[in-house]
Amino acid sequence: MEKELGNAIDLRKNGNYKESNELLLKLVQEFPDHASINYQCAWSFDLLGEEAKAVPFYEKAIRLGLPSMELEGALLGLGSTYRTLGEYEKSKSTLLKGIELFPNNKAIQTFYAMTLYNLHEHSKAMELLLKCLIETTKDPEIISYQKAIDFYSDKLDEVWK
Repeated sequence: MEKELGNAIDLRKNGNYKESNELLLKLVQEFPDHASINYQCAWSFDLLGEEAKAVPFYEKAIRLGLPSMELEGALLGLGSTYRTLGEYEKSKSTLLKGIELFPNNKAIQTFYAMTLYNLHEHSKAMELLLKCLIETTKDPEIISYQKAIDFYSDKLDEVWK
């Protein structure tokens, strides 16, 4: 089973998404309660652009219990997938769980900001994106304005006269 799972992951890494997905579906049938296989299967559907098919596999993988690194990816994947399907409240709660468990993951925060945008929470979305930007950029021009960007990040609607 481990060898076949490794083969499926290698196929994905090499861009053979359909073949990887087919192998993962067979593995899920053989090992339906294996969290990592469910997670990898969900991921494979996302790569094929079949987000709705990915959801039950993400949900089951999380429910079954994943190692920390895979849980981090599964929460991001499920939260992002919910967003693309227009299930914004589910996306928000899933990504918030990801932020609580993995507070340093800027990708989860970025996808959360996209969800906030979809929920018309534009100020909060911009604040989060600006903070992610100043905490991760290597651009010298942005770094030179880091303090100002941080200061204004939660004051975008204020006007000073």
